[in-house]
Amino acid sequence: MSRRTVPLTLDNLAGLPNPCQHCLFWQLDPVRRERLDEVESALQKEAWVSEVLRDWGSCGRVAMVDDCAVGYLIYAPTAYVPGVLSFPTAPISPDALVLTTVYVDPAWRRHGIGRLLIQGLAKDLIKRDVVRAVEAFGSTRERPVGHCVVPSAFLTSVGFKTQRAHPANPRLRMELRSVLTWKDEVEQAVERLLGVVRPKRPAPKAAPGGMPPARGGVS
Repeated sequence: MSRRTVPLTLDNLAGLPNPCQHCLFWQLDPVRRERLDEVESALQKEAWVSEVLRDWGSCGRVAMVDDCAVGYLIYAPTAYVPGVLSFPTAPISPDALVLTTVYVDPAWRRHGIGRLLIQGLAKDLIKRDVVRAVEAFGSTRERPVGHCVVPSAFLTSVGFKTQRAHPANPRLRMELRSVLTWKDEVEQAVERLLGVVRPKRPAPKAAPGGMPPARGGVS
């Protein structure tokens, strides 16, 4: 059974779990959302993903178990996410992207899929070298609004730290530099481990008479 994340594209948008395919909590204000039916909302969501992909680049990751989508997350610059203005702890810091949603199919929760998605996000942004940090509005409620606001407890468990406190919707931040530092530390630890287990070179054989063999150069 393979687990991986792939970029969110127009090709796999239709395969996301409902109601994610047509949710516009972050993309539109409440008045405009109420005017759209489910079909119109799905078309609007597709248009939004298309615009961000065209103008900015990758804006999400989809968690795949074998060939089945079991979760996803979306992130983007704040200019594409007007829904952030409704939060009391806004605005997002100028040097950060906003992580809007993390959703995992209920059957796959507590199986590491959420952490897998966050790792996919970090790898994507580190590779692209476009931002310093990611911020998100968390929810301290047991039942957040729909699936649109990420539980604060999850965010802190995967490396986010509180940037601005609030009893209901704190704003949290994850520094990508810290992810890079962690990656470097792991690589150095592996190198040290390999150095410990690397077999030693055999000692040079002694020349006749008990003297070591002569090295190259002038004696």
